[in-house]
Amino acid sequence: MRLDVVSLVPDAFQPLLGLGVIGRAFAAGIAELHTHNPRDYATDRYRKVDDLPYGGGAGMVLKPEPVIHAFEAIPVLPRRQVLMMSPQGQPLRQADLQRWAETADQLILLCGHYEGFDERIRGLADEEVSIGDFVLTGGELPAMVIINGVVRLLPGTVGSALSLEHESHSGSLLEHPHYTRPAEFRGQVVPEVLRSGDHGAIERWRLEQQLQRTRERRPDLYARWLALQDQDDRGR
Repeated sequence: MRLDVVSLVPDAFQPLLGLGVIGRAFAAGIAELHTHNPRDYATDRYRKVDDLPYGGGAGMVLKPEPVIHAFEAIPVLPRRQVLMMSPQGQPLRQADLQRWAETADQLILLCGHYEGFDERIRGLADEEVSIGDFVLTGGELPAMVIINGVVRLLPGTVGSALSLEHESHSGSLLEHPHYTRPAEFRGQVVPEVLRSGDHGAIERWRLEQQLQRTRERRPDLYARWLALQDQDDRGR
């Protein structure tokens, strides 16, 4: 997958190239990362990329020309998706990461700054994405979240693809607890069922734990799971 980031601080993305399995995925050619600085496309002597908003108001707004020219200089792959980082966007979900990993050959991520984008830049985006109901100084951190989340789903990045199927948010339930050796540590004992060798009992215990955790920690997800179960029952 090709990842192109339009950002005023492209150096912020360099640590991703050495970040654990994500860095190894870049080194192995599973994904490739390219950054594009709108300042390189500014035409004035000061490389100006922002200006005062029409109508007045606090702060500065990203000008359309440098951002759009930077965007237009990016090579186009057949299955391309353009994402704008925006607190006005749709909340990011695991299903989005999975969809982009499976259906896109190229992701372009547009990172804003200051008071945001000139509205004419929004026309470039296929989707606007938010990582939460809060505002940051720029779109770089949200873009890095998406890059991390997508690249780890690409075939070959994670050693065992099975480990991706049973984690939190891969379905509608949170993941079950995990334990490893030793069997006892400071009075806390690994549940006996996990040491029993009874795989059927282990699967039932894990599902019970998923239901309990989701019901307690994320009642919204639990309600969604119940609704899906009801749909499945009616569809039979």
